[in-house]
Amino acid sequence: MRAQKIGRGRLIATRLAIGAWRLDADKGPDGVTADIEAAGVRAMHAADDAGYTFFDLADIYGGGACEKIFGRALRERKGMRERIVVATKCGIRFRDDPGPGAPYRYDSSAPHIIRQCEGSLQRMGIDAIDLLMIHRPDFLGDPAEIAGAFEKLRTAGKVREFGVSNFLPSQLAALQKACPMPLVVNQVAIHLARLDPFHDGTLDQCLAECVTPMAWSPLAGGHLVGDSPSGEARLAAIRGELDAIAKARGESAGVIALAWLLKHPAGIVPIVGSTRPDRIADAARADSVDLTREEWYRLMQAASGGRLP
Repeated sequence: MRAQKIGRGRLIATRLAIGAWRLDADKGPDGVTADIEAAGVRAMHAADDAGYTFFDLADIYGGGACEKIFGRALRERKGMRERIVVATKCGIRFRDDPGPGAPYRYDSSAPHIIRQCEGSLQRMGIDAIDLLMIHRPDFLGDPAEIAGAFEKLRTAGKVREFGVSNFLPSQLAALQKACPMPLVVNQVAIHLARLDPFHDGTLDQCLAECVTPMAWSPLAGGHLVGDSPSGEARLAAIRGELDAIAKARGESAGVIALAWLLKHPAGIVPIVGSTRPDRIADAARADSVDLTREEWYRLMQAASGGRLP
């Protein structure tokens, strides 16, 4: 796969990333069996074999179990850590953390950011995180406090670059104004069934400020490729166009849906969420598919629910 620079930072990684949020098979830290862990390790090694160099995690995935499985994958594959970019996120706290009665909430206070970063490093068994993101915008988040935590982690050599996830353009701009370092990514939900980032200024900001957009759930949780039934007319139209283009090109509908995101000049990085080695390898082919403008707009028209204005 081809690689691209991530934002205005120093990192370079493949145009598609692998997401590790399913490595625990949704069992959580107390439900991960030896078989589940081994399967997760195989999935990460399959991604390495397929050429991915961008791996996306978060401290809350599997309650920390996914980072631990990922860390094992690194330990068992010589040289893997040196050739990949490791990204993780922090800032979400579950119910009853740290004690009974505490609500599910967002926390981008400096102590929490630093504590969670150090926990991620320990779980993965690495010396530094390449990219740390704030997982969700915290309504009580103070940009100056967040910037101070980032600077402390960068000075300590624990994090190389920083970004955000699920931030609106105004929220990213407010944090960037306080940060001495560039925010290199904004990870948001972008796919054919969710076009909001095309209209709310997110992708415009990414282009203007050289921020790399990362697309989580780029296949809409499988809905774009028929993994989940739905009678929704717009989704059926999207599937119809995907299938037609895929058939004409001798590719899978999933590959075409990913290639649609890759076509955008902002350098969207789709995050492939599958843990199946065959699907991981299949998705990588999207990097070699360059849709024509006509094909791209056929899909955009279907996704928009009708003729563009």
